[in-house]
Amino acid sequence: MIRNISDVMTSPPITVDPGASLREAAEVMRGSDVGDVIVAEGDTLVGVLTDRDIVLRCVAEGTDPDTATARSVCSSNVATVPAQSSLRDAVDVMRTDALRRLPVVEGERVVGVVTMGDLAMAVDSDSALADVSAAPPNH
Repeated sequence: MIRNISDVMTSPPITVDPGASLREAAEVMRGSDVGDVIVAEGDTLVGVLTDRDIVLRCVAEGTDPDTATARSVCSSNVATVPAQSSLRDAVDVMRTDALRRLPVVEGERVVGVVTMGDLAMAVDSDSALADVSAAPPNH
């Protein structure tokens, strides 16, 4: 039975160093088949970097992804939830802040990530979002 976020989150989170180039971050995303990575110094959350951030804040601006860093384009004022949070708590934060992914923390340490897809599969495994989230990659 699912009791809290730690039951559905992806752990450990996929991370990159704040100084990693955006090309390196994109390679990590591709290799891990994810659309986002946690930007972290050790276990400390610095921000969240998405594939969309790379496209809109780097490529579309004409910036070189080999020289731009994860820190320079990641979202840094990031909402989080504690690992012991309920699914409802995570849904409420995601809804209020219009988020698709949410870092999970224990104190100052980032320990996982929960996505809309994770929540859909946990709450309604027959939903369209759960089906899409569970599908194999199409690349």
